Amino acid sequence: MKVLILGGDGYLGWPTAMHFSSKGHEVAVLDNYMRRNLARETDMEILYQTPNLHERCKIWKEHSGQDIGVYIGDLCDWSFVNSVFAEFKPDTIIHYAEQPSAPYSMLNADTARLTLNNNIGATGNVIFAMKEHCPDAHLIKLGTMGEYGTPNIDIEEGWLEVEHKGRSQKFLYPRQAGSLYHTTKVMDTDLLWFYVRTWGLRVTDLMQGPVYGIFTDENQVDERLLPCFAYDEIFGTVLNRFVVQAVAGYPLTVYGKGGQTRGYLNIKDTLQCLLLAAENPADAGELKIYNQLTETFTVNELAEKVQVAGKSIGLDVEVKSIENPRKELEEHYYNPASTGLLELGLKPNFLTDDVLAEIMEKVINHKDAIDSNRIFRGVKWN
Repeated sequence: MKVLILGGDGYLGWPTAMHFSSKGHEVAVLDNYMRRNLARETDMEILYQTPNLHERCKIWKEHSGQDIGVYIGDLCDWSFVNSVFAEFKPDTIIHYAEQPSAPYSMLNADTARLTLNNNIGATGNVIFAMKEHCPDAHLIKLGTMGEYGTPNIDIEEGWLEVEHKGRSQKFLYPRQAGSLYHTTKVMDTDLLWFYVRTWGLRVTDLMQGPVYGIFTDENQVDERLLPCFAYDEIFGTVLNRFVVQAVAGYPLTVYGKGGQTRGYLNIKDTLQCLLLAAENPADAGELKIYNQLTETFTVNELAEKVQVAGKSIGLDVEVKSIENPRKELEEHYYNPASTGLLELGLKPNFLTDDVLAEIMEKVINHKDAIDSNRIFRGVKWN
């Protein structure tokens, strides 16, 4: 396949590029370095510095012999998007290219506008470029389990059969996002579903839970190929944050009662899921939806796992409950279906003490770079 990865500089984008390249596909990455720039602007730099995309691609070629193309530019700029799609003409498009942080979207009106304009505008331009240059291509869009919220019924895999007054129809599962960022993801799904019905596009929407981890099969050969690893309150995912807090001797920041339950997966499983979705594309006029997670945990359960794994390598890990800065249910029913990707062949990498200890050992190597002032700043949803 010719695979164009949008947001190819990101925590998931760059590992995805290497993974598809290692399988023999022709890969190009596109990014405007928004995540890097926002991290600098908010003083939320990652744990260790990563090379830029041109340098990463050179390093990857040294180890693999494979080329990865690079496009630097903004998906909200139609002339740029139009020229990239006209030149590359992808078979598969993997769309990560959005402002990725719920807390950032809730900081203030300016960050909210940036999130809205970037996320919806970028997705719109991708759709229009597909229609113009590659209408038979398959778009894989990274959604989020956060679109569903925490309903008091089972979360089905994207769709819900509704019976009403003697009639029935299948609808997109009702969604109730918990932040503006997650709301833009809901809007993405609605936008894609509209153009699937209108133009017959092929789209797979992956409702992904929070991802954790550093290591993939492709980045073991050279530390410069590691993904960006955020540990701050704005851009870091919860388990990655907890690992860094444990290494730094900073009490694990459990929000409120800690009963918030979510579905999680290892970064290696994200790569598996993307490849499976690409190898099993949606038909023309079809919106496939998969719930992308392997295990569910409460925040308290994650904190306990980090505490136990830390103890196994000599760390004294403290857990501290703090006032919840978010508007969310802290104790709730949560039972998401997630069989679709397993049926395609997903082999989960579960969260074991050994997996956590391996991540901790890598973080320990960079302990001197941890800035505790970045860990928690109390970004409030109100």
